Amino acid sequence: MAEENQEKSVTLWNKVLQTSLKLPFVNVNRDEFLTKELSKFCTPMEVMTALDDTPLKVLSKKEIDKLANQCISYHLTMVCGTSALMGLPGGWWMAGTIPTDLAQFYGHILSLLQKLLYLYGWPPLTDAKNQLDEGSLNIMTLFVGVAMGNKLAVEALTKVVGQVSKNAGIKISETIMAQYAIKIAQWIGINMTKEGFAKGVGKVLPLVGAPISATITYYTFRPMARRLKKHLDELYDMRHEGFNA
Repeated sequence: MAEENQEKSVTLWNKVLQTSLKLPFVNVNRDEFLTKELSKFCTPMEVMTALDDTPLKVLSKKEIDKLANQCISYHLTMVCGTSALMGLPGGWWMAGTIPTDLAQFYGHILSLLQKLLYLYGWPPLTDAKNQLDEGSLNIMTLFVGVAMGNKLAVEALTKVVGQVSKNAGIKISETIMAQYAIKIAQWIGINMTKEGFAKGVGKVLPLVGAPISATITYYTFRPMARRLKKHLDELYDMRHEGFNA
């Protein structure tokens, strides 16, 4: 029974992930995003350097902070504007359908995390055909876990970043990710269920039927976004050194 519940939890998160990724605003083109954002601080030559290598070589920490905070503010405004997560029907996870508001909420989380990753020097998550492979989906799952406050996800990504810094590529860390991604997906799925609500996991989803959905969404999305940025800030020195080695 325990194994069955774990499988259901993984399936639930994978459905939310895949549904959210289908939203038009979620997939972030690294080059287009960085070109637009870096032009606020950089010369055309510096922008090209960032695209070919990493923004860490042309942006100061203060500039990265400013751009990252602007991205957080934008997505916070957008997700609150949709009044996300208001009135989700009970038992939606059992029906196998993903409510639109839930997909919108996690869609903004996924879009934001891509933007933050690119600002902090990560290579593209998509391949030459603009597709996400299994390794990239695992990276997203781990970062969503970080946003939700999962310590195991933080541990996993610390190891991943250590490998990225040494080898300047995400692909080499697939073995490490495989050890953690399923556990994080289980944890996320469990905390999306009604049982998770009953245990008071307000950091995952607002309580159903909240009187002011925009306010509840604000106080859910904002700490998740801050956890993402805080973790990337903590890894900044390690990754900066790795990409400039």
